[in-house]
Amino acid sequence: MSGDDAHYNVPSIDQSDRELPRNLRQTGDPGIEMLVSTRVRKSPFFDKSFNEEGAWRATVYNRVYHPRGLVEPEDGGAMVEYDALVNKVTLWDVAVERQIRVKGPDAEALTNYLITRDATEIEPMNGRYVILCNEDGGILNDPVLLRPEEDEFWFSISDSTLMQWIQGVNVGKDFDVEVDEIDVAPMQIQGPLSEDVMIDVVGEEVSDIPYYGLMDAEINGVDVLISQTGFSGEAGFEIYVKDATKYAEDVWDPVMASVKDHGGMQIAPGHHRRIAAGILSWGQDMDHETSPFQVNLGYHVPDDKDADYIGKEALEAQKEQIESGEYPFELKLVGLKMAGEPIRDYANDFYHISDPDTGEKCGYMTSPWWNPDLETNIGMGFVPAEKLQAETDALLNDEIYEEDLDIEFQVHLPDEYAEESGEPVFATVAEVPFKESVNPSAREQAKLNARQEAESDD
Repeated sequence: MSGDDAHYNVPSIDQSDRELPRNLRQTGDPGIEMLVSTRVRKSPFFDKSFNEEGAWRATVYNRVYHPRGLVEPEDGGAMVEYDALVNKVTLWDVAVERQIRVKGPDAEALTNYLITRDATEIEPMNGRYVILCNEDGGILNDPVLLRPEEDEFWFSISDSTLMQWIQGVNVGKDFDVEVDEIDVAPMQIQGPLSEDVMIDVVGEEVSDIPYYGLMDAEINGVDVLISQTGFSGEAGFEIYVKDATKYAEDVWDPVMASVKDHGGMQIAPGHHRRIAAGILSWGQDMDHETSPFQVNLGYHVPDDKDADYIGKEALEAQKEQIESGEYPFELKLVGLKMAGEPIRDYANDFYHISDPDTGEKCGYMTSPWWNPDLETNIGMGFVPAEKLQAETDALLNDEIYEEDLDIEFQVHLPDEYAEESGEPVFATVAEVPFKESVNPSAREQAKLNARQEAESDD
């Protein structure tokens, strides 16, 4: 081997603005066995997912075992689960979304200091998708934030330890709140028939919940909090089971029965569909060294939030640089449509990306998958910002995601997906989301509104 191929982490892919580079070695799946032990928590739904519904593989997410496959590969695997999600209804065990509660007289003030968006605009019994950043503007977590009471917020966290961070900020700034994880476990009901299932288990009033709205309810005599949210881009709800270590299975059983009555099933969280919706996954698409301006989350940095928050100075400086045409990062996440055989399962590695003009490896895929609706491989990946700037007039902010662009890259897929063994496939920069969500994000909705206004002007 020579050049980059002789080095396992590919020096030509510029990670110089990271303190801890990504491991880009292509090791594939070594076929290891997961050890189940008491070091990692079993969720209150563990027995239901693995012993009753037959989940056959797992990962660890927030130090909790997480089911990531219900249909065996020989029976169609993840794409059978995709079909159930987009055509019927599915139940997800997402107790890994640990609930960190901030409660007390200063709950709003602390929360507003932690998140980039304005917590004072979130009314009780509502929620919002938010990000928390460190002092350098790196994304620490991107939870769904719920406000069940005036003096209480729940951070429904993605896969990074957040409780100690919030506790540390609380101690350092001396806010008058209590911060702790609470005994609440969520499940998700996702798919076009999700509302029918929810009407079955809690009644017609569930239809009145707005997107990101909350509702108190009982299921099988157990207190739950319901939100109209989800990780799929499809219609969906989350059920937060209170006192979950006692009552999780009492809620699970009637919900699972209704899902099956409607022709649905339990599936792993729908990463194939969330990729199509442009929904990010912390740890894959971003981490604590990633700025929101690198990953289509620039709209989370407000122009009109007067209150201070962690990372504000760094983020506002980055925003000013970008608006002046000086992009401050080496790589930027974009959507890509790729050739090759259908990618029908999770990637074992960050697949390398090359510049076809030079043949040099210059970036990496974070979240690839086949989309049967679009009949192509799609995914998100980091590519050189310099190349994007040279080939498009769009500012390297959210504009870069507005439409398909005539910018080509090559993706080095494993041989099972490659068109020719050892040869990369061509990819082009694509509009994100690839497929519209049933409930568009704030950024998506702004784009849709702009398009509708342009069409009406015509």
